[in-house]
Amino acid sequence: MDKRIQWRLVASLAVLGFSLWSALPLNKKINLGLDLKGGMHLVMKVDTRDIPASDKDDVVERAVEVIRNRIDEFGVKEPSIIRQGSDEIVLQLPGVTDRKRALSIVGRTALLEFKLVVDDPKLLSKALAGEEIPPEYEVLYDNDGNAFLVEKKALLTGDAINKAYVSFDSYNRPVVSLELTSEGGKAFADITGRHVGERLAIILDNKVQSAPEIRQKITGGRAMITGRFTPEEANDLALVLRVGALPAPMEVVEERTVGPLLGQDSIKKGILSALIGAALVFLFMIFYYRLSGFIADLALIFNVLIILGGLGLFHATLTLPGIAGIILTLGMAVDANVLINERIKEELRSGNPIRTAVRAGYERAFLTIVDSNVTTLIAALMLFQFGTGPIKGFAVTLSIGIIASMFTAIVFTRLIFEILLQYGNLSRLPMSSFFSEADFDFLNKRHIAYALSLAVIAGGVISFVMRGNSMYGIDFAGGYLQEYRFSHPVSSQQIRAELDGLGVKDAVIQRFRDDKNTVIIRSKNDLVDKIDKAFASVFDAKLLRVERVGPSIGKLLKRKATLAVFWSLLGILVYVAFRFHHFNFAIAAVIALLHDVLVALSFLAFTGRRLDLLIVTALLTIAGYSVNDTIVIYDRVREKRRVLRRRGLYEIINIAINETLGRTIITSLTTLLVVLSIFLFGGEVLNDFAFTLLVGIISGTYSTIFIASPLVLAGRNVKR
Repeated sequence: MDKRIQWRLVASLAVLGFSLWSALPLNKKINLGLDLKGGMHLVMKVDTRDIPASDKDDVVERAVEVIRNRIDEFGVKEPSIIRQGSDEIVLQLPGVTDRKRALSIVGRTALLEFKLVVDDPKLLSKALAGEEIPPEYEVLYDNDGNAFLVEKKALLTGDAINKAYVSFDSYNRPVVSLELTSEGGKAFADITGRHVGERLAIILDNKVQSAPEIRQKITGGRAMITGRFTPEEANDLALVLRVGALPAPMEVVEERTVGPLLGQDSIKKGILSALIGAALVFLFMIFYYRLSGFIADLALIFNVLIILGGLGLFHATLTLPGIAGIILTLGMAVDANVLINERIKEELRSGNPIRTAVRAGYERAFLTIVDSNVTTLIAALMLFQFGTGPIKGFAVTLSIGIIASMFTAIVFTRLIFEILLQYGNLSRLPMSSFFSEADFDFLNKRHIAYALSLAVIAGGVISFVMRGNSMYGIDFAGGYLQEYRFSHPVSSQQIRAELDGLGVKDAVIQRFRDDKNTVIIRSKNDLVDKIDKAFASVFDAKLLRVERVGPSIGKLLKRKATLAVFWSLLGILVYVAFRFHHFNFAIAAVIALLHDVLVALSFLAFTGRRLDLLIVTALLTIAGYSVNDTIVIYDRVREKRRVLRRRGLYEIINIAINETLGRTIITSLTTLLVVLSIFLFGGEVLNDFAFTLLVGIISGTYSTIFIASPLVLAGRNVKR
């Protein structure tokens, strides 16, 4: 056996075996993200404003430990608790969808204090009227809004608690019983002995739970917190008191809760769109390239196995955008195979024998494949660097897919060709050729294209500005998002009437054309529990997901998104300039990428869609993908300048565009097929993402021919 066949065979079998070993069994090697199996994602900010700078780091570390202990007591399986930055904690709670209960456990400070009540009605009235009272007193309220005048100094705190558990009073109502430490019991006995006849307020997080009269000295180190608790509320309160108070108050600045119903639905739709997208690509490749297309399809299957192996190797978390990434890489992986097949076709058309044509096709396509994939990889790395949660999952999947597609196209498909040539008596390699005789003067239309692009972008900018904050999704604008599924169709008027009855005036209702029973409610304030209770009773609605982003985190996410776009464009600029030894090529390519991003944003504005993190993901994917076509043309220009030395650059660029036109159209078409599958069958969560990609791919094909290539001539004297 030929040595080249041997090493390619060994490499392919080794990668295949390693991928299967890494991926199987899928349910143990690859974790499902919260958006697929349900759960909560929380970003909590520790309030360290009143804490000395030297103690801030220790306070955040202690907060992480307290939250970890609370979650362990709560019984969450495989939680993730990670410190982020100087004062934030990121929590992933799989399977937890009771947001109200979860927030009460992880977010409650649980500062328990025992303070004496000051029974002076006149002084209390004075305090309530806003008049000055002695500085050692303060007014606190109970859950019913009743006011209590208490001493500021706590006589005892939660540090004195040894045990906390649920018990029942004489009326069979749940209460929280406390067992104090030996020192706490002595202090409690001393306090109650010295203040017989007075009232002692039991205060939790500045809320008076009860204020019983001390009738006698209490020994034995026991106390009780009463209130109108449900058994679950009493149990949760006992849990946080057992674990201990947080060392500082905390605020939830970002929340994403996905119910199991939506997760199952997302998996079904993701798999359906993947199967349909793959089937469309497979059929097209066989139709257009015949045997070569079948070989490319085998490479695509191998490509998916490598992606799954890569995810399994790192025990990565598969998210809904990650599924979209797998589907997208199917379309993008075709690119390398199309490049090779088009090169082989050119060699065959020149009269070369099939063995020579195959070898030359691979050799001439190699650098172009590397260049085009590296630029997409730059965008993926920026997504990983600046993305959060599911966006990182998409970036990981896309990166693995890019590397896998290069291996399968360069090594695996060539192995099959070599085996067929050496052992299969391959004498013919028929392929369709729709654009082989193209001879258009594309550059002559560049000024019309510039005007058209400027008109679209100018209209988009005007529309973007006119929409104002409504252009931004919850990731950037902040606020609350709730998604409901109704058991039967409910009109927007009925929903609005119910919201008005609840006093909710600022909510925005979003419907879906393809799913009449699903509705999204957007609001500025936390109205989730209020709306959820009403919708469940009136419309029999189920809450599918909740998203909440505070204004500070919204600004941070917007800054990260801007940085991701900036560094992606800069990275591509530097790489293209390095590879083509001329900034004209690099600047033209980046202007074309910027054009595609702006066109996609314009169509988002025209169609009333919103800009969020998932859309930024699509924009960066567009940037990485659309430069592929540009680099293919640039590579052909570089090649032609070496052999057509007497031709002008204008003519050489036109020749390069015409010679690569078939490849440009086919790769765009195959990617459009898979993106169209996501758009039609991937569900509403991925709908805007897929729409942005559709616009971007079409714009990218157009800009490659009419923007990026002609702009290379900018500043040069050309004849036409």
